[in-house]
Amino acid sequence: MLLEIEDLTLRIPGAARPLLDSVSLTVRPGEVVGLVGESGSGKSTTAKAALGLLPAGSATSGTVRVNGTEVLTLTGEALRTHRARTVAMVHQDPRAALNPVRRIGDFLVERGATRERAVELLDSVGLSDPEHRVRQRPHELSGGMLQRVVIAGALAAEPSLLLADEATSALDVTTQAEILALLRQLRSTRDLGLLFITHDLHLAAAYCDRVYVMYAGRVVEERSAKALFDTPAHPYTRGLLSCSPTLGDTTHTLHPIPGRPPSLSDTFGGCPFVSRCGEAEEGCETWTPEQFALDDGGSTACAVVGRRSAGRIPSTDTTEVSH
Repeated sequence: MLLEIEDLTLRIPGAARPLLDSVSLTVRPGEVVGLVGESGSGKSTTAKAALGLLPAGSATSGTVRVNGTEVLTLTGEALRTHRARTVAMVHQDPRAALNPVRRIGDFLVERGATRERAVELLDSVGLSDPEHRVRQRPHELSGGMLQRVVIAGALAAEPSLLLADEATSALDVTTQAEILALLRQLRSTRDLGLLFITHDLHLAAAYCDRVYVMYAGRVVEERSAKALFDTPAHPYTRGLLSCSPTLGDTTHTLHPIPGRPPSLSDTFGGCPFVSRCGEAEEGCETWTPEQFALDDGGSTACAVVGRRSAGRIPSTDTTEVSH
């Protein structure tokens, strides 16, 4: 397994609830895994844990392993080597990653490439005339070209895992398609594992092999992309799909999820989605969320789904909730 996160819980000072709460996910070599959810659900924090980039003063439990190495225990030179050679991250805004007064070639050389290697990297990500591009500055390139430069920089040290944090959301549709095609090509040619963070559930379903859905710092559903799109199990996943427009479908009515996403000052006695859920039943507000296995090999953290399969809401005590 390339990336293994198991029962990761992360708390920060002053927060009433964990920033991440018992998060578990995996990424295999050559696999594209989606991570979706509303802003503040913990997607970026989960990805950064693979780099050992945690908030100052935070307390963690659980494990984060990349290529079998426990990341949370790395320090000093070992952690710097891990960040430089094993895992790379591509952020949403490429301009924020580049010094506006330095040339593109300088950016790539900083990441361990020689000038000749910088030209090769730019060529590998589909930039035309790479010999000229290395002498240009960021303001001379378009947003899509800059995103290719940032991807080239991420690949400079030949990482085995790439973290793409909303890497296409700031691009127009045509450029987005080109970047996604590039990442797919890199995945196949380099056996690169990709953790793909996005707000767009339809994009995740079309592009990823598997998808994890996060809400309030928890994973609430994990499915194959096709199963997630065709038969979403968790009410939150269905809510995300119902409020997303579908191209060409003029009969589809958008139904926004009521309420607001929880903040770190909100606490939960049971399921964190219960106050916004139209399918909540008696006991959901006190049920301790846990994952239920689904017939297709996926899982979901929904008491209603669990009751349908087991006849009751599992609990941490011996009291069953009857209906």
